[in-house]
Amino acid sequence: MKIWTSCIGPQNFFQALSFGVKYYSKHNHLQTIYLYSQIKPPKCHILDCSGNACNSTMPPGSILQGRFFSCQQEVTKISRKRKKKPSVITSELLYKDLLRSEQENWNEISARYTSMIERIKQKLERLHNKYTFNSSSPRVRFGGNVYFEENGCIFLSKADDVDKANVNVLFSTEDIGFSDAHIQRIRISPDQRYMAASLKSENSEEATCVIMKLDCFPVMEKVIPNVFSFEWATCDVLFYTSQKNLKCQEVFMTTVTDEKHTKLIYTEQDARFFVDIYCTKDRRFLTINSNSKTTSEVWLVDCNHPFKSPVLVQARTKGVIYHIEHRNDELYILTTYGEPAEYKLMKAPVASSGMENWQLFYALEEKTKLIDLEMFSNHCIMFLQHTGHLYLNLPTWACAFELESHPEHTTSTCYFQLTSPVHPPKRFAYSFKENNLIEQAEQEVPIITNCHTTRLLAKSKDETLVPITVFHNINSKELHRKPLLVHVYGAYGIDLNMSFKEEKLMLIEEDWILAYCHVRGGGELGLSWHKDGCQHNKLKGLHDLKACIMLLHELGFSQPKYTALVAASAGGILAGALCNTDPELIRAVVLQAPFLDVLNTMMKTHLPLTVEEQEEWGNPLADERSMTYIKNYCPYQNIKPQHYPSVFITAYENDQRIPLTGVLRYVQKLRKAARDHASRTEGKGNWIPNIILDIQANSSHCESSWEDSLNEVARHLAFLNKELDKE
Repeated sequence: MKIWTSCIGPQNFFQALSFGVKYYSKHNHLQTIYLYSQIKPPKCHILDCSGNACNSTMPPGSILQGRFFSCQQEVTKISRKRKKKPSVITSELLYKDLLRSEQENWNEISARYTSMIERIKQKLERLHNKYTFNSSSPRVRFGGNVYFEENGCIFLSKADDVDKANVNVLFSTEDIGFSDAHIQRIRISPDQRYMAASLKSENSEEATCVIMKLDCFPVMEKVIPNVFSFEWATCDVLFYTSQKNLKCQEVFMTTVTDEKHTKLIYTEQDARFFVDIYCTKDRRFLTINSNSKTTSEVWLVDCNHPFKSPVLVQARTKGVIYHIEHRNDELYILTTYGEPAEYKLMKAPVASSGMENWQLFYALEEKTKLIDLEMFSNHCIMFLQHTGHLYLNLPTWACAFELESHPEHTTSTCYFQLTSPVHPPKRFAYSFKENNLIEQAEQEVPIITNCHTTRLLAKSKDETLVPITVFHNINSKELHRKPLLVHVYGAYGIDLNMSFKEEKLMLIEEDWILAYCHVRGGGELGLSWHKDGCQHNKLKGLHDLKACIMLLHELGFSQPKYTALVAASAGGILAGALCNTDPELIRAVVLQAPFLDVLNTMMKTHLPLTVEEQEEWGNPLADERSMTYIKNYCPYQNIKPQHYPSVFITAYENDQRIPLTGVLRYVQKLRKAARDHASRTEGKGNWIPNIILDIQANSSHCESSWEDSLNEVARHLAFLNKELDKE
C-alpha cells in the first residue's frame, strides 16, 4: 500500500489522514501496524468527535493551512476628550473610501462574468448533488450507543440498529438558542449523563461550549464562551481551554454536579505557545499540550484523580516536539527527539517519564515521515508517509486518506476513506486480526474513469527533486493546447489539500490539466522538507515552483499562455513572488485570502500571533539578516513596473488572520506597476492585465458554507476561463 503522497505535520494525534501502507510487527505483546499516509485538512462544518477541532483555528503547534495572523487593528490613542486624532480619522476615511471603491469596481466588472458564473454554478450543483451522499457525519460509538450530528441536530441510536429504525433526536441548535451556529464537535461523559458540544457561527473564530444533561428531556446545564478544546476527565469534571485573540494559553476545570465551580488549572506564559487538551484513547490521562511551532511540553492530569495538580512529562526542550498516548502504565511518545530530526515513536514508564528514560519503539525508514498514531487496546496503528510505490492493491489515483473519527479503543477494525481532488471518497476497512484490507460497498460511489493520474519529479535550482501530482482527462489530445491549473502552498510544514472537490472534477470534464506542486516549506517529505523551505530557506520553495511549472511545459502539459496559478492564504507568498520573478510562465493567478505583505506584517508586534510566527518567517525587528531576506521575496516589497499576469484576489472584510489593509495596498501597488509598464511600452503590443479584488463583506478566514463557496468558486473559474480564452 506504499504510495507517494503528501502530508502535514502533527497536531496532538491527528484524526484525518491519507494514503496507506502497512507493515506488521510485535513488540511487548503490542501488535503494531504501520500505515503510510497523508493527512487531510479538516473542514469547519464537519463534526469532529475524535479529539481535534474541525475549524480553521488550529493550534500553532500543529501547522494550519492558512495564516495565523490576526488583522486586529492597532489600538488608537484617544485624547482625554475621547476624540480621535485627525491623522487617525483621515486614515480611517481613506481606508473606507478605498474599500468602497474596490467594492464598486467589482460590482461593475462582475457583469462581464455573470452568464459564465451561472453556467458554472449549475454544473457544480449537479456534481455536488451527485456526490454529497458520500459525505456523512462522523459517528461516536459509546458502548451500545451511537451519537451523531446532522443538520444541526444531535441524534442517538443503538449500535446494532443497522436500519436506523429507532433514532432519537436529543436536541438541536435551535432548541438551545443557537439557531445560527453549527455543531463543531461533541464529547460524551464516561457515564453518558452529560454531553459537551462546541457551537460556532459562520465566519467566527470563536466557539461556545454548551454542557447538556442527557435526561429524557435534555437540559442545558452550562454555557462557556470562547472555548477551543475540551475533554471530560470524569463523569462530571470537564477541562477546557479558553481562546482570546486567536490564542489559547489557559486551561480551566469545571464541574457539573450540585457543587458547580470553575478553576484555573494552567497558564502558559510564553506568547509563542498555544495550549490545547487531549484525552488518551484509554481515558486514563488527560494531556495539557503546550506547543510552539518547534517545541512542546505536556502535562498529565490523572483522570482517576482530576483534582490533583497536573504532572509534567518532560520540560520543554528547544527544537523537540512531542505528543503523548498511554497503554498499560507506559507512555507512547510521538516525538522529534533524537536523530534524524523526524517524528519517531518512543515509550517510557508513566512513573519516570523524563527524556532520559525514553526508549525507541519504532525508527523510520529513509524518506519516511511518521504522521500520527491511533492507540487501541492491543494494537498501535501508525500513519506514515513514504516516497515509494504502491504495495497493496489500492487505486493508483488515491491521494488522500481520511481515518474515520473516534474508533473504539477495543475495536479490531479501523475504517478509512480514500480520495483525490477528482475522485469522491471511497470507504475501506482494515482488519487487525485478519491482516487484510477490505473495500466497502455500503454506498455506491460513481466511478471516475476518464481521469489519468501522473506523478513527476522536477529538479529544482539546487538539484533537489520536487514531487508533482498531475491529473488530466484520459481522452484529451494535444495536451500542450489545454489549460493548466497549477496549485501551490509550501508553508507551515503542511501539504496541499488533495481531497475531493467538485470543481476539480468539473475542470477535468472540461479538458483542463490540474497540477499540484509539493514544494519545500510544506510537509510532504517530513520535517526536513518544511525546514528547508521556511525562514532563510523560503526562496527554495519559489525555485521549486518555477522548476515544476517549467517541467510541466517541457513535457507538453500546456504552455504559458494557457497556464494559471491558484493559491490560498500563506500560499499567496510563493504565487505572488513568482509573479514578480517569472511572470512569463503564467497567464493568470487566483488568490484566496492571500498573505502578500510579509515584511510589514512581521514588523507589527501588536498583532496577537506575530511572535509565534517568527519561527516560520523570521524576526525582522531583531535580525537584520531576516529583514533583508524577507525583503528579497516578499510579494508586496518586490512589485515593479513590468509585465504581470492577470490576478483575481478574494479577500474577506472580517479576516482576523490576513489583514485586509495589506491586500488593499498590494492591489493598488500592483495596478500602478502594470499601468506604468504599459505606458512605457505603449505601441509594442503589450496588454494591461486585469487585476481584480473581490471583497466578501462580513466574511472571515474561516471556511464558508457550501452556498458561499459555490459563488466564490464560480467567480474564480469564470475569471480563469475568460483569461485563458476558454469561454
